Formats: sequence, C-alpha cells, structure tokens
Amino acid sequence: MDKKNIEKLKSLNNPYVEQRVKEAIDLCQPDKITVITDNLEEIQYVRELALKNKEEQKLKLPGHTVHFDGYYDQGRDKANTRYLLSHQVDWGIKVNSINKEEGLAEIKEYFQDSMKGKEMLVRFFSLGPVNSDFSIPALQITDSAYVAHSEDLLYRSNYEGFKALKGSNQFFYFLHSAGRLNNYVSIDIDKRRIYIDLEENCVYSVNNQYAGNSIGLKKLAFRLAIHKAHQEGWLAEHMFIMGVHGKENRTTYFTGAFPSACGKTSTAMLPGQTIIGDDIAFLRKVDGMVKAVNMEKGIFGIIADVNEEEDPIIYRVLTTPREIIFSNILVKDGVPYWLGMGKELPEEGINYSGKWYTGKKDKEGNIINPAHKNARYTVRIAELDNVDPEAENPEGVPIDAFLYGGRDSDTSLPIVESLTWEHGVFLGAIVESETTAATLGKQGVRKHNPMANLDFISIPFAQYLENHLSFKEGLYKIPKIFATNYFLKDEQGNFMTPKAYNLLWVLWAEGRANQDYSAIETPIGFIPEFEDLKKISKNSLNREYSQKEYLTHFSLRIDKYLEKMERMSNIFEQVNIPHIIKDELEKQTFRLKRAKEKYQQGVISPLNFQKKDNN
Repeated sequence: MDKKNIEKLKSLNNPYVEQRVKEAIDLCQPDKITVITDNLEEIQYVRELALKNKEEQKLKLPGHTVHFDGYYDQGRDKANTRYLLSHQVDWGIKVNSINKEEGLAEIKEYFQDSMKGKEMLVRFFSLGPVNSDFSIPALQITDSAYVAHSEDLLYRSNYEGFKALKGSNQFFYFLHSAGRLNNYVSIDIDKRRIYIDLEENCVYSVNNQYAGNSIGLKKLAFRLAIHKAHQEGWLAEHMFIMGVHGKENRTTYFTGAFPSACGKTSTAMLPGQTIIGDDIAFLRKVDGMVKAVNMEKGIFGIIADVNEEEDPIIYRVLTTPREIIFSNILVKDGVPYWLGMGKELPEEGINYSGKWYTGKKDKEGNIINPAHKNARYTVRIAELDNVDPEAENPEGVPIDAFLYGGRDSDTSLPIVESLTWEHGVFLGAIVESETTAATLGKQGVRKHNPMANLDFISIPFAQYLENHLSFKEGLYKIPKIFATNYFLKDEQGNFMTPKAYNLLWVLWAEGRANQDYSAIETPIGFIPEFEDLKKISKNSLNREYSQKEYLTHFSLRIDKYLEKMERMSNIFEQVNIPHIIKDELEKQTFRLKRAKEKYQQGVISPLNFQKKDNN
C-alpha cells in the first residue's frame, strides 16, 4: 500500500479497520491496494476500473453498462452459504452452518493469494441514511470493481462516518474475492463459499461474482442486521417501503415483504405511488409509532417481465441514459434485451453463456435462454421519477401498514386484512411461494417462506416470531397487517387478476389504514366490500370493476385453505414456534371448518359473510 492510501486509513483513527485491512492483504496478497473515500473522483475511478478490467462493458446508451456472471453463477448459492458457529444453536428451522474454526480454515485457504495480479479495493458505506440512528457502518474489501461499482449505486458512501466511530469496532465487515478468472468470470465455482460470522459481524465470500453472493452489503449484511436488531430491540426485515397516496394528498407509508419474484418491486413501483426502498427495511419504535428507513439507496431488481405497458416507470429508466448496470441479459449491437420486455428478441448476440444464438445448448443439453430468468438491473432509486421526498430522511417515515405477499395459484385471496396484530403476524408466518429462478434449484415448488425471510433469519425462528409479536408493545399507533396474492389462476392456468389490480388492492388497504372503509369479516380476515373496490377502481384506475370479478377474486376456497392449514400444521409441529402462532393456526382452522359446515360448500361466496368491521 502506498503512502497516500496508508494515510487514508490512518485518518480514520480506527485500529479495528486497520487490522481488518492488514489481515486481508496478508491473506489475499493483492498487487495493489486502493482505499476509496467519499471523494467523487475516487468513486469514478472504481467505475472506470470495472470497464478497464472488462468486468463491465459499455452499452449504446450513455451510462449503461453490462456485467456477465459465469454460466453456473446465476443465483444465491444456498448450499454454500453458511453460518460460522463456535457453539451449537437451536434454530428451530433448517439452517446451514459449519463449525467456526473449520469454516474459517477452509475459506481462508480459498482466499490465500486470491488477489495476486489484481487490485484490492477498500470501501466504506452506510447501511441506512448517513448520520441516522437507524444506520450501520460497513467496511467492504473486494477485488471486484463490478462489486464495488454496484455498491456505489446501492449504498451511501460513508468514509467520513467511519471517522465518527472514534475507534469503535461497531461496524460490519465484508471480504470478497472473485477468485481465479477466465474470460473475466469466476471459474472455481466448486469452491464457491459464503460464510457468515455473527459473533464478529463479518462475512467472507469467495469464488463468485453474482451480486447476491458477492455484494456483502446486501442479503449477507441483512443477516447480520437481523441478529443485531434482535439484540437491540428493533426489526430488520425483507421489506420494501413505499408511500401510498390516498384522499386529499394523504401519504400513508407501507412496508411489504414478498419472496423473490412475487411482485415486491412492482408493488413498490405502483403507478401514482412513491418509493423509498424495494428490498430491506430497518424498523424501530420511535415516540410510540413504527418508523422505517431503507437500508439501501438503490435497486438490484429482477428485469424479467419488466415492460413498457405494465412497468412504465422502471421501463423508462431502463431505456434512457443514466447510470445502470445490467447483468446477465442479452446484448446485440450495444442494446440490452431481456425476457418479457415486450419486444421481439434478436436471434443472436452476447449473453451469460458467451456468444449466443437461438437453439444454443449447454453441456448438459439444456436450451440456453437469450437472457437469464434471474437477470438484473442495478440503479439508484434517486433516478426514478416516483422517488419519495422522504427517501433519505435520517429519522425514517411512520409506518401505518405491513403487507405480506406470496405466490399462490389456487388459494389465497388478492387482499385480506388481519383480524388482530397477532393474526397478522400469523399471516406473515404462513407465507408460501412457488420457487422461481432467483435461487439455484428447481422451479415451481411451493415453499413455506415466513415473512419472505426464511433464507435470511439469523436467530432462532421462535425468537424471530416473538420479536414480531411483541413489537406492538409501547405503540400508540399499531400498523395494520394485510396479506396479498397477485397470482391466483383459473382452471385454464390464466392469471385471474391483471397487474393493474395490484394498485386496487393496495389503495383499499390504504383506505383501511385510515378508517375510510368498512370490511367484511371472514374466517381468514377482513376483505373488501364490492362497492368500495368498484369506486376505487373507477376513480383511481379508470376501470370498471364488476361484481362477477369480485365474486371470482374473493370467493373463499375453503378446501384449499384447509389444505394450507394442514400444511402449516405439519410444518409447525416440526419446529419450535410461539404458542400464540399455534393458537392462531388452531383458531383459523376452526373458523374455516365452521364455515364449511354452515355453507356445505368448498368455495364460499363473499356475499355469505356479512358481518362488518368499521374500524
């Protein structure tokens, strides 16, 4: 390290930072070390380095670049993402872990000399707005300029914030190396490892480039944050934060947890609404209300099916000049293409498999898609037309409602409000999702994914749920909780609700959070009245919402719900969960069975449930 970079580290007056950097240098043996401060010229250096290293290539529009991960490095690697544990922990759920001493020895062997011939970048960020009580400083060391460039779009630069630590070790630390490269992609995929040390608040990631594995500040830091939140009495959640705009210029802030590819980003980007964040929220109780900030300042979004008709805001951003990193899409003549974009795709080009042509197969004989189903875009939220004015408020925004959404083709209603806070936590705890391309493995399998957070929970599951149940304590304003499902299908396999109706459900929830509408009580919670949906649809969507649609959408598929309760019962029998959640399961099962006995039908019309709730 040269004198200039040494001085940048010394200026922090933090021996813990210096120790981490020295350990990384001794282990990885980089040819060059560059410390990046908050200086814009230094940040620009990182972007240019990504191009120089050919980790990214320029596209036709100014500011657009493309990055390709290796063919077999296209999603989060669950199998090789493990917690380093120095003692046994009763998680209550299946969690990948490895003995800390053994795991450190293994991953340090893979890190050994991994940066020879490469440049080490030392970065300083803030998880959450700078100078906020919500936020956590983060130190990232990587040999990937693509990773560092992505983090410049996704997080706040925070070199000066590390000075304010006054020598404390209260920061998260991340060490990443892409490992050996061939054609600019990681080649030792069999040695891909992502190890998380909760005791030391650090993450080690090696032999990978896909952002979900390599960008420590994203889902890897999220695991550290959940653990820290548990210790300190707040919540770190897999949630967007959005402003929903109701009557008389009223803004009601929602958080929402949806498993990957279940409509999370598209909900946060609903037309006419404003966005603060699309992925991870930090929630604290402040003066008797829930407040939240976005851990990030950018979006690492799935690009498949983003098109001009259904996602006009995102589509415009993706097709106009600005700083964006595309990953694992198809490129032809400098133009990016992706699946479901509403345009005919070229028959040849460059993609994540190299030179691509229609009909190309991999070595296993599988047809290679023109773009990957998990292809992504990385962009600052500030680039969006609908960014909320409070997006960078260090004090956070007040939260009046939680949304929990899954991917369910035959059971759950489009929108339902919980009967109580405890019932709402239960609704979050029973979220199910059909698997997609966002993780490695089979698609189309229905999986239980409580709070859309199962992959990231870093404390015992029962305690995680207890933290949610007790979070209402001390609140004078308790948020309402809703469950949504955009993916109901008819017998022909067609979706029952157009994407435009996602706004209809959310606007109804906003009205309920502000006591605008009454509701119908059913065994699974409160549902909308037809006349309210009809009025909202006409006024806000300029669409006629028919009673026929209403009956299709909100008829209670009682047999399917009972099947779901049975699935949940089987799952809950195998894990340690709070008795309140078990009680809610038993009560909902009882209500469903009582309704079935009363109406003697497998599907019950919402018109049969007339008891109203006016709150």
